This record gives sequence, C-alpha cells and structure tokens, in this order.
Amino acid sequence: MKKIQATLLGSALAFLGAPVLAQAVEVDPELPAYTPVSGVSGNINSVGSDTMNNLMAFWAAGFRKHYPNVRVEVEGKGSSTAPPALISGTSNFAPMSRQMKSSEVDAFEKAFGYKPTSLPTSIDMLAVYVPKDNPIEGLSLPEVDAIFSTARKGGYPEEIRTWDQLGLTGEYTGQPISLYGRNSASGTYGYFKKHALFRGDYKATVKEQPGSSSVVQGVANDPFGIGYSGIGYKTADVRAVPLAAKAGGPMVAATAENAYTGKYPLARFLYLYINKEPNRPLDPLRREFIRYIFSREGQQDVLKAGYYPVTAQIAERTLKALGLDVKPMDAGAARD
Repeated sequence: MKKIQATLLGSALAFLGAPVLAQAVEVDPELPAYTPVSGVSGNINSVGSDTMNNLMAFWAAGFRKHYPNVRVEVEGKGSSTAPPALISGTSNFAPMSRQMKSSEVDAFEKAFGYKPTSLPTSIDMLAVYVPKDNPIEGLSLPEVDAIFSTARKGGYPEEIRTWDQLGLTGEYTGQPISLYGRNSASGTYGYFKKHALFRGDYKATVKEQPGSSSVVQGVANDPFGIGYSGIGYKTADVRAVPLAAKAGGPMVAATAENAYTGKYPLARFLYLYINKEPNRPLDPLRREFIRYIFSREGQQDVLKAGYYPVTAQIAERTLKALGLDVKPMDAGAARD
C-alpha cells in the first residue's frame, strides 16, 4: 500500500500529521495483529453515539471471538448521552461522534478530579445526502447553511427554500427542499451545527430523526429530500454531494483520500472516551479492548462499518499515551 506524506487540514486531523492512503482504502499493514492474553473477563457497557453503533458492534463481535465470556451491551441514543453515563459508571466506554464540550469535561473533572481520556478510533465524513437521481453537482457550506439554518451565519445572501434556487430545473422547479437531520442528543447534530451552520440554529422544518440510518432512509424515500449523516450509513439509494468550504471554492467529493488530507470540509474523528485515572494502569478488559480496536483486526472492522481506519502512527501515539505497548504482547509474558 503506497503512502504519500501530507499535512492534514482541519479540526482534530491537523495535529496528527498522519500519512495519506493514496490507493483504495486498506488497513495500514504496520498495525500489529491482535494477540489475545489470559485473565480477561467482565462486561463491556457502551453508551453514546448512534453513528458509532455499528462500529461498536463489529469491535465487540471481533473481541468476543477471543474472549467469548465477555458480555457486551451497546446503547446508541446520541453522543450527549455518553458523558453522563461515563460519569455515573453505567458505561465503561463512551463513543462520541464529536469531542466533549467544555461543560461535559468540567462535569467529569468535578466528579473525579481529572479529565476524561479520548481515543481517536477512526475517521468519518459527515455527508450531505440527496436521492441518487438528484442532479445537484455540489454545494458550498454557505449554501448548506442557507438550506438548513435560520441564521445564515455562513454569509449566503438569502434563505434557500426551493431546488430551483440551486439551479435545478424541470421537475425540481418551485419544489420545496425537504430537510432531514438528527435530534439534539446527537453528536452529529452538534457537529453539523458547528461546522456546516457556523453555529447557527436549525430551521424548525428539519425532520429530526432518532438515528443516522433513519436520516438516510428518509432522504432516499423523498425525491426532494436532503439530509446529513455519517458516511458509514451511505446506501445505493442516496448520493453524497461534493462540498466546498466556501463560496466559489473547489467542490470536494466525499472520498477516503479527501478525508485523510482534510480537504473534505466535514471530515472528523470518531472518539471513544474512557475514565482512566492518571498514573494507574487500565484493568485487563478495557486495556485489551482498546488494544483490539487499534490492532489490524480492529481497524479492519472500521472498514466493515463503512468508515476509514487510522494509521499505525495514530494508533501508536494513542496507545503510548495510555502506557500500552504498540506491538503484540508476548503470550508467555502476558500469562505471568
């Protein structure tokens, strides 16, 4: 797998400086294979992002092949449910499709005296979907803002209500744009509000859906629909519209390479938060589940879920920050 070095642009991708995968997306061969150890048991309780439901399910299934006695419960009602569950102890893993807000971090720190630990597990692109036959060539973020928001903080000069305002003709002339989105508990809702609506408010006409797949299904069944959801929920019935970060800018397709380079304006990490006390090692269950996620097998699961794997460089930095060995543990040593 050929790699080219690139400077990552935008949000959390920028500081990692990860290499770009120039060919079809594959798992970085430098990631270690997962090596099981003895002494792992208990319950994995995951509460948080609906976007990451499939990811958590794949990781759990792969992990249980090594540890069939481990029990797993996954609840995905939105990223905003993750911090309270982690604080209360009802979950030991908190998946979030956005970073914790400062108020959420403060609440955690007030409870424990230290901050939660975030793990960048995979890369997603928040896509703007239309039905597969919709001919729209692309949208700028100011146009997206004018479609979904009341405030138009992106600077577009007028509200966009109908498809002909975007240049579509024929059957689209005069047809209202039908809006689909997530509810306010969703991290995707918050991320889209911040980055696509420039922190503006949603229109009351947005049909709020309880899950990511519901958004895509709604758009697929509505010939004049448009909605936003993670790239992992893309189906053959919808099309991800190329996006430009600003008016007149280049339209960027929702492809893996554009996610890795940061050219796609709505590329983001999907995070897993844990409660790790400083200077104390993780218990075997959480330690090994995290090692599995950042292994070759765990990142293969990321591809199965429709998202993009992190590189060996990102995995190494993440595991080292937790005091974990990047390479497979020696089986004999692990049993000692």
